[in-house]
Amino acid sequence: MLKLGLQLYTLREELEQDFEGTLRKVAEIGYSGVEFYHFFDRTAAEVKQLLKDTGLVALGAHRPYDTLLKDTEQEIAFNLEIGNSNLIVPYLTEEQRNWEEVAANLRIIGEKCKAGGAVLSYHNHDFEFTERFSDRTAFDFLFETVPSELLQVEMDTCWVYYGGYDPVEYINKYAGRLPIIHLKDMKKREDGTAETVVLGEGIVDLGAILAAAEQAGTEWAVVEQDYCSRSPLESVADSLKWVKAYADQGGKVHV
Repeated sequence: MLKLGLQLYTLREELEQDFEGTLRKVAEIGYSGVEFYHFFDRTAAEVKQLLKDTGLVALGAHRPYDTLLKDTEQEIAFNLEIGNSNLIVPYLTEEQRNWEEVAANLRIIGEKCKAGGAVLSYHNHDFEFTERFSDRTAFDFLFETVPSELLQVEMDTCWVYYGGYDPVEYINKYAGRLPIIHLKDMKKREDGTAETVVLGEGIVDLGAILAAAEQAGTEWAVVEQDYCSRSPLESVADSLKWVKAYADQGGKVHV
């Protein structure tokens, strides 16, 4: 059964103002896990104690590509101390998108993670589907080039959809290599760009995604809303309400 987490980037302004208090609010809302993207100068011991106090699980951490490449051992050590073994490349700038070089570097980082007791994953946006390399999407090139024992998939299902592909088909394609998915909803603006919205208020087939992820052996479904039109804390609480309603209707998500 899927477990439900929150990508803390959604609450970035709240965390910057009150890191500890915001994490306590996330636990009070009812999320069981959190995926970090920044630690706001807290030590590993401080983060570990806060997680213990709140009962939250550190399910993963988005860490900058360059940082993971240059400071791999330090990143592994910090995250293992807080109880997290999942290190995730969250984004590549346009200048970094030399796909052959990225694949080689992910292999290097993945080898170090494997040796250090951690797991490396890569998180997509839409550009991995709109850009192609070697007659494949950049997404498929990366995961077909770097072996699964060195690189796992963290699939942002909303960006797969926005990139023009079926998230369910891609979940099925990468079943067994997909420990974490991002669960995100969106609607399209008049100019065709994506506006992220509270779960259930957009056009993404979230129920089909969750059902496919559960069948694919995914452990965590992570709620994320890149930008919120109302209070981010209210938004993540409302998204959790949608997931609870899905679970009440028989969906296999632990909330």
